[in-house]
Formats: sequence, structure tokens, C-alpha cells
Amino acid sequence: MKMIILLSFAILVVSCGQGNDNDTAKLQQQVDSLQKQLNGAYRPGLGEFMMGVQEHHAKLWFAGINQNWPLADFEVHEIGETVDDIKKYCTDRPEVKSIGIIDPAIGSINAAIKQKSTEQFKKAFTDLTNSCNNCHKDNQHGFNVITIPSGLPVENQKFKPGK
Repeated sequence: MKMIILLSFAILVVSCGQGNDNDTAKLQQQVDSLQKQLNGAYRPGLGEFMMGVQEHHAKLWFAGINQNWPLADFEVHEIGETVDDIKKYCTDRPEVKSIGIIDPAIGSINAAIKQKSTEQFKKAFTDLTNSCNNCHKDNQHGFNVITIPSGLPVENQKFKPGK
């Protein structure tokens, strides 16, 4: 009985191992085609991601100084999500290693929002802005200076809290 089971198992293993070379070639062709599509897929560059951070940075400022804490919370999390995307999609860029420099300032902004403190928010936002500029300097992009916004980033959004 053991011999029949072993013989059956051996036949099963041998028959499973005999793949059709044509099937293998088709599968490899599909894998190669999918890889080619992935290689050609659009992926934003670091500059596009940073433009998003800059826009959220400006919106965050106007939300905070207008004490629109839910909007400020939303904008600071948008910055965090974009930074996560930068870390994921821009691994080929050496400057990405420095992006964590903004983490303490983000933490301070989150605390200010939670406390609903405009003064604490202004200090944390200044620290965030300085962190961005320090990262730029550290990565030979010191010519790219970020400032505290003086004008609305968009004119079609209300930054004062609703009633």
C-alpha cells in the first residue's frame, strides 16, 4: 500500500513538473509586457510633489491664522501624506533622505491645532517654514526660499471658519 501511494505521488510530482514550454513563454511575455507598462507609467517627480507641499503650506497658514482648526488639521495632514508619497516614489533622489527634518515642526503644528492656539501655531509654522528652507540649503537648493504667505494661495476658498 505504501508503495502505491509513493508511486502515485512520484507520478504526480513528475507530471506537475513538466510544464509546457509554450505556456512558460507566454507567461514570460505577459510579465515583460506588464513590466514595460509599469516602467512607462507616469510618476510625479520631486518638484511636482514639492509644489503640492507648497500649496498646502500656504493653505495651512491661512487656515491657522483664521482659527479654522478643522481646515488647518486637514492641510497639515495633506502635507504629511505628500511627504509619505515623496518617500515612496522619489527614492532615487538623495535629498529625500533629509525630508524628515520637517517632522518636529509638523508635530508642533499638530499640537497647536489640538490646543487651538494661534500663537503656538504661528511659532510652529515659522519653524516649519525654516525647516523647509534648511532642507533646501542642505541639499544645494538654497535658492528655493519658502516664506510665510502674504497673499491667499487661492481666491476661491474660504479660510475663516464657517458658522
